[in-house]
Amino acid sequence: MKLLFAEDDAMIGESARDGLRQSGFVVDWVQDGRAAELALRTGQYTLLLLDLGLPHKDGLTLLRDLRQSESDLPVVIITARDAVADRVAALNMGADDYLIKPCDLDEMVARIHAVIRRHAGRGNPELVAGALILNPLTRKVALEGKPVALSPKEFSLLAALMHTPGKVISRRELEEKIYGWNDEVASNAIEVHLHNLRRKLGPEVIANVRGVGYKVAEAGNDDT
Repeated sequence: MKLLFAEDDAMIGESARDGLRQSGFVVDWVQDGRAAELALRTGQYTLLLLDLGLPHKDGLTLLRDLRQSESDLPVVIITARDAVADRVAALNMGADDYLIKPCDLDEMVARIHAVIRRHAGRGNPELVAGALILNPLTRKVALEGKPVALSPKEFSLLAALMHTPGKVISRRELEEKIYGWNDEVASNAIEVHLHNLRRKLGPEVIANVRGVGYKVAEAGNDDT
């Protein structure tokens, strides 16, 4: 899952970004409201983690404009403003959750996952496709009850496919979902990771819809 993290404090931003990456997220970090606005226009994100006290364009204004554009992107506020009025204003403006800094990384990760589940209409954190189960919280994968060891990028790629079961996702979209701005991406990186996933999970698990993209497939429905 790919997050946009808007935080102007360099120490907080770097620490939280690194912690979120270690928790399995892909994170693009910006330090002002205008940069966040540009990133939202040009990138694809699962969630926006938003500080309120941003330079150039403050967080509440950014949130207001985002909702007025009819975007339903999940937004979690992370701020030092602990007044009830600030919390009410942000939630009424369309924020999905509100965290007070300093906050525990584990709690932040849990709240991010909870917001994403609510938007997807799921209560259970596990993603299921037939006999394949992926848990984004524990970062564990099991096939027919047996654990499967995946690299971080293999896990992220499989999670991206399983978050939208049955939907065909293009190679470019998959790159957007699992790579951040500073990642070096080889031209065949997605294909290499898919090859490794098929080797570990079986060739029938991920289908290639020729000329379109990839999807998690039911056994026996591989279109390659």
